[in-house]
Amino acid sequence: MSKIKANCTGLMTHSWRFLWNTYSAGKGGGGGGAIREAGGAFGKKQAAEEERYFREKEREQLAALRKHHEEEIDHHRKEIERLQKEIERHKHKIKKLKDDD
Repeated sequence: MSKIKANCTGLMTHSWRFLWNTYSAGKGGGGGGAIREAGGAFGKKQAAEEERYFREKEREQLAALRKHHEEEIDHHRKEIERLQKEIERHKHKIKKLKDDD
């Protein structure tokens, strides 16, 4: 039982350290790794590179979302055209039935 408790305590300590490092990582500050912890120019450069990376990822995600919505719009326009043709077909059948009377 004490072995399990020791493993849980170690896991909790590791999790707490991860959360603290994530929380305390700032722009060129500490907590993001050896270079970031040292601060200074290297830390600021790494922070800028990380921000650039995440901005690029966000742009990619927005582009994918935009493309998805454009495809959805195209699909719905085609569906509208199909349904309008169906309406016209039914109207034509109704007219033909009236003419046959």
